[in-house]
Amino acid sequence: MDRTLNRRSFITRTAGLAAAAPFAGLAAPALAVTGSSNIVELAVATPDLSTLVTAVQAAGLVDTLSGRGNFTVFAPTNRAFAHLPAGTLDALLADIPALTNVLTYHVSPDYYPASQFVGQVGAVHRTVQGQPIRVDGRHGFVMLNGNTRVTTADVFASNGVVHIIDAVLLPH
Repeated sequence: MDRTLNRRSFITRTAGLAAAAPFAGLAAPALAVTGSSNIVELAVATPDLSTLVTAVQAAGLVDTLSGRGNFTVFAPTNRAFAHLPAGTLDALLADIPALTNVLTYHVSPDYYPASQFVGQVGAVHRTVQGQPIRVDGRHGFVMLNGNTRVTTADVFASNGVVHIIDAVLLPH
């Protein structure tokens, strides 16, 4: 079965299920219950995430990211989307499978607060999209895939945690 079908299967299943087991070798994720808003409500209430909200709506991921889960979302800011090459965002918004591919690369089905990244060098964390994200947390801040920085960590939601990032992660 191809990744698109697997990702769609995840999207269909996760609205009513808890997150899957953690990636091999990492501590079991704790349940995120500290925030009163879900991930989508949190993003909608954050003006600097309005482009992400538009993309999530266009991809039809609102129900999934509003539903029961224990997700980790790496949320690119409006500025991060603005730094994509000219026409990239418009092309993604016009190609829902490609947009879904990019957005699901920003979501882990597991719960990872920033404290779990501290000291990690080259650790990989699985994503809903299927490709892993490499994490480097050895310098007092967290870098993803070598060039994307977590600028605001641990924004807790009722169904996970959001880490705001300074670039859009593009799967290889």
